[in-house]
Amino acid sequence: GNVHGVYKPGNVKLSPERLIKHQEYTKSQLGDKCTMDKPIFLVMHGGSGSTDEEIQRSVQAGVIKMNIDTDTQWAYWDGVRQYTTKNHQFLQAQIGNPQGEEAPNKKHYDPRVWIRKGEEGMVEQCASYMV
Repeated sequence: GNVHGVYKPGNVKLSPERLIKHQEYTKSQLGDKCTMDKPIFLVMHGGSGSTDEEIQRSVQAGVIKMNIDTDTQWAYWDGVRQYTTKNHQFLQAQIGNPQGEEAPNKKHYDPRVWIRKGEEGMVEQCASYMV
């Protein structure tokens, strides 16, 4: 992997070619005992913000697990943020909204509703990584 956190695209460069060299070196050191093309199982720490091409090249180099916590945190928050923006007028009081002064808002501020929007955002983000 590269770094943890959020960085402007292009400010962090992955080097999957290094991983390929590590795989080749390890295989040469193991000699005849090695029956696998990629004997090292690699984990990419700090995979958030990586491009699709960088991820694909890393997987080809032997990465079997990628940590994407920063991206999933943002996706969760963005789902909640979009919900609260869309329903702002229903989230200001328990009673009273554009539908009427006495109209209830419970179905809008119920945590099960807006938490679900966060979960849906995270699921969508994770699904985008499945190639």
